[in-house]
Amino acid sequence: MRIRLLGPVELEVAGGGLATLAGAQRRAVLALPALRLGRVVTMDQFCELLWGERSPASARAAVQGHVAALRKVLADTPFELHTRAGGYLLSGPAEEVDALRFTALAERAGERADRGDGAGAIALLEEALQLWRGEALADLPDTPLRAATVEHLKQSSTAALLRWAGLRLRQGTGAAAVAVLEQSVRRDGLREELVALLVRCLQQAGRTADALNAYHRARLRLDRELGIRPGPALRAAFAEVLADDRPEAPPAAPAAVPAEAPAAAPPAARSGYQAPQQLPRQRGELIGRTAEAQWLDRACAPDRASDGPALVVGPAGIGKSALVTAWAHRAAERFPDGRLYADLRGLDPAGPAEPGAVLGRFLRALGVPDDAVPTDPADRAALYREHTRGRRLLVVLDDAADADQLTDLLPDGPGCAVVITARGSLEKLVATEDAALLRLTALPEADALGLLEHLLTPGRLRAEPEAGAELVRLCEQLPLALRIAAARLTAHPSWTPTDLVAELADERTRLAALELDAHTGLRQQLRLSLHQVSAQAVELLALLALHPGREVDGQAAAALLGTDTATAHRALGELASHHLLTGAARGRYHRSDLVRLFSADLLAEQSAPSEQRREHALLRLLDHYRGALQRCGSYLDPGQEDPGAPALPPQPLPPVVDIRTALDWFRAEEPAVRMLIDRAAVSHPDRAWRLALTTGSLYYGASRFTDWLARADVGLAAAERCADPVAVAFLHNCRAQALVALERRHESAEAARKGVAAAESAEGPAADSARVRSLATLGLVTAMLGDPTEARRLAAEATALAVESGNRERLVDALVHQGWVSLATGDPAGAERRSREARELLPPRPVTQVHLWSLLTEAQALPPTVREETADLAWHRLLAACEEAGLLYLHAVAEQSYAAHLVARGRAPEVRARLASALERFRRHDRLAGHRSELTAGLESSLSLRTP
Repeated sequence: MRIRLLGPVELEVAGGGLATLAGAQRRAVLALPALRLGRVVTMDQFCELLWGERSPASARAAVQGHVAALRKVLADTPFELHTRAGGYLLSGPAEEVDALRFTALAERAGERADRGDGAGAIALLEEALQLWRGEALADLPDTPLRAATVEHLKQSSTAALLRWAGLRLRQGTGAAAVAVLEQSVRRDGLREELVALLVRCLQQAGRTADALNAYHRARLRLDRELGIRPGPALRAAFAEVLADDRPEAPPAAPAAVPAEAPAAAPPAARSGYQAPQQLPRQRGELIGRTAEAQWLDRACAPDRASDGPALVVGPAGIGKSALVTAWAHRAAERFPDGRLYADLRGLDPAGPAEPGAVLGRFLRALGVPDDAVPTDPADRAALYREHTRGRRLLVVLDDAADADQLTDLLPDGPGCAVVITARGSLEKLVATEDAALLRLTALPEADALGLLEHLLTPGRLRAEPEAGAELVRLCEQLPLALRIAAARLTAHPSWTPTDLVAELADERTRLAALELDAHTGLRQQLRLSLHQVSAQAVELLALLALHPGREVDGQAAAALLGTDTATAHRALGELASHHLLTGAARGRYHRSDLVRLFSADLLAEQSAPSEQRREHALLRLLDHYRGALQRCGSYLDPGQEDPGAPALPPQPLPPVVDIRTALDWFRAEEPAVRMLIDRAAVSHPDRAWRLALTTGSLYYGASRFTDWLARADVGLAAAERCADPVAVAFLHNCRAQALVALERRHESAEAARKGVAAAESAEGPAADSARVRSLATLGLVTAMLGDPTEARRLAAEATALAVESGNRERLVDALVHQGWVSLATGDPAGAERRSREARELLPPRPVTQVHLWSLLTEAQALPPTVREETADLAWHRLLAACEEAGLLYLHAVAEQSYAAHLVARGRAPEVRARLASALERFRRHDRLAGHRSELTAGLESSLSLRTP
């Protein structure tokens, strides 16, 4: 997507990077016309979004300035801002705006569902829901128009989620929707249709107890917060879970509560009680965090929905204590009976604070004389509850170690508010104390720059705006890192921001540059987190330095640890619960660059005897990816090159079941795979060429042809270093296939000839397989270059060798290529026969890329005399299989070929829709493949000629 609104507002520019959109107002000036693409946005509407009801006198000039800046940024995109009477209009492709694409996909899904195509509707809805990256328009000014727009988009998202889960349920795959529904119910547990769907999906998944628990949790919350009973939809779901269809039992009448006598005043109140003022001093002005402070306002308000504490958690250096302290000072007057504060020292190497000691300090602050403070911790806790009951107190518990440390420190009574900060997630408090949870994340870019400007002299940063932006990025917008960077610049007046950027840009010195002394720095803060996780989690964090990707899943972590997946998931979960990793997609975890560099530090600290263990971990990781790539690649090309079994048997492989899930895994893991191949080419060339070889079919399926060629080049160089002629032959052929896909046919022919020559210089079954592959590729490209006789000879030779070898998969591959060559050289009957032979050698499920190419060749080879019903059946079977597989390029070719068939049959009215469908897929393919194909150019021309 070029304009992303379903999350923070972002603009993608040429090359896949993100444009710098300085400030929330500029992002808003882009977002509003993007949502109303092709329609005029008036100046009043801009002002309403940017400032609400009170626009400044300079509003018009400010909007014009933002528009002028955006026009420069949009120069390399398909979008353009036009001046119109009274406002501005944004033009460009609607599919390049994620919010508009979401709406279009949801509408298409509705049409599919209405036609009875549940599977197609599910796929479209999943594609639509995956566009969301958080709350829509997350970083725009907080105005009523923004709030209304966000609410509208949220309602659309919920409607799509409900439809998707309902379709999953009807198809018997409701279990796949459970995790997403549970997350949505946690966010919006009062929406009964969401809970009803969750209950039904849990029941379908065989989790009856969990389904009943979900119902009862919702029933209690509806009663507590709204004073109502579940409605018909939720009651019906509950009834379906009960095997004997019993009606819902009426809720038990609440136990009679005797009226309490007026509480006696606490002892302190009768002895000249003075409200405690224990808050630590505020260390400078808080920059940004407006939304988070407003969240604390709501979570600690007298009319809040729950009496539970407010829990603020987040990673090292994120500014938890600074936020809570600043907010507490601002909110102090709301708590006339005082403010209590305790540093619980959750990360102190000497151990956390004892709750009993903290209670002693609290009781003395509340007016209890020293000699009246009990020695027994339980008695102290009881007296603390007595002295807080009926009062309006604010209690700040900073840096908690765990939930158990907090149990006795929570006051009694709805008038008291508690705010807790912690490095760990403390999810137990959410379950047991009904805590409200705020996960603090990095500062928005504008706020991070604002913090730097506040800490430095204004002119120093404005003189080098690009260096300032890069400094913010390298500090990952963490307040602690930014404050350290500013302190270093302040301490060295001769330095410029560019000087510090140069030091931070070097990954070997970045963490050292973000520390002031041996005790103050980001590295030291990260190290403190290790005190709260197990030794196995610490070992995994160190070994993750060997993993080059930004994300890691349980299988890769298990390979690094040399353990089972369940153990690896527990270690990953520990690291995530203490914010050393961040949960990404289900089962996947993201790590920041600073944590990655910290992992490298940990790994380097290990003693020399650990070097062998590190080497074994790296080899296990390489072999894990090789096994995973082979498994996923087999769903596209069952006859893919076999580089032999991994030396170290891999842990459980990715749970893929078809082409779509195989490509989903590959798209997520491709950055790590690419970097592993490049690194291993130097240190482990024997594994590098095998990894490179197994990526071919997946790069093809993902329409990543340029990347495919680059990895084939690296793999070929590694194979040549190993002096393995069979490997060299396979990699030459891999290059040839990538060059064909890139329409560089002469280069492809040369690479295929080198593959044949290398295979002929070796002996054995592997050499025969390499020769068959190279001959088949050479035959195909020779046909493309216009030499039918030589093409047929090469294709026939490849098939004969495959028959002689007895290798079923290799024969399938040779027959598919020979079928295509026959079609291209004027033998449609031979093409149809050989393609069918290839397809009949394959199991009918799952559908593979080879099935689809065979079906395409068979459809293209149909004789002109075949009945239209028979021809349409063949084409529709092909297109349905392409839709199921999700292969963009092949589906586009199939649509274009069907259009040509319709033209030949004189069915012109149907042609335009097929050409448009093909063109849309080719355009998307071109962006992924990194080139503009001749096919796309020709198709655009054909479509323009047919425009009414």
